[in-house]
Amino acid sequence: MTASLSRKPAEHVERALCVLAHPDDVDFGSAGTVATWTAAGTEVTYCIVTDGDAGGFDDTPRHEMGPLRRAEQEAAAAAVGVKEVRFLGYPDGRLELTLDLRRDIARVIREVRPQRVLTSSPERFYERIGASHPDHMTVGESTLRAVYPDARNPFAFPELLADEGLEAWTVDEVWLTASPRADHVVDVTDVVELKFAALKSHVSQVGHLDDLEGFVTGWMRETARRLGLPEGRLGEAFHVVHTA
Repeated sequence: MTASLSRKPAEHVERALCVLAHPDDVDFGSAGTVATWTAAGTEVTYCIVTDGDAGGFDDTPRHEMGPLRRAEQEAAAAAVGVKEVRFLGYPDGRLELTLDLRRDIARVIREVRPQRVLTSSPERFYERIGASHPDHMTVGESTLRAVYPDARNPFAFPELLADEGLEAWTVDEVWLTASPRADHVVDVTDVVELKFAALKSHVSQVGHLDDLEGFVTGWMRETARRLGLPEGRLGEAFHVVHTA
């Protein structure tokens, strides 16, 4: 079940691409939504820009953290029906808005050819500052620039076409997570256990939390209430941008 306060997104798409900065970003904000997409037959691909090597809460050696978090993200993806996870290998905590990053995201868009892209909001969320990690905002802005104009313009990054044979591709809509402009909510009540399974795959990040499910449930319940779902339901919120 979905509810929206503005123009509605497509009911179903064949392919969706989720572009996020770190392993676990997609799971905290969107794993329930992704589970509803895969259950409906949408082929979902994850593109994770960093390996999350600056994360963690224990004494795991830094050189082990990146590979560990890749494996955790792959397990989390499987929990919600996602079969393909791509990693771009950029350094965690040091992302900048560069032409290289735009090109690399545009490349994945042209390869996957999604009708829908999910990414983080490029706007700072002052009421919930933890959502506005600099890497999140950088990936959100880079992805929006890759969607428009880079991926759809055959003359942008011409090497993608000339050297790699990747034809231009137009994405129809972008879903922004952790946005102060959220206007669309997805009811994830019936798939919440899949979301929790995905989140619990990130042991290096959440293993120290005593009540992960309680914290996330409270967050989703408030989201559902704020965006108009019936009492007792759980929601994930997005700002949907129509780009075609």
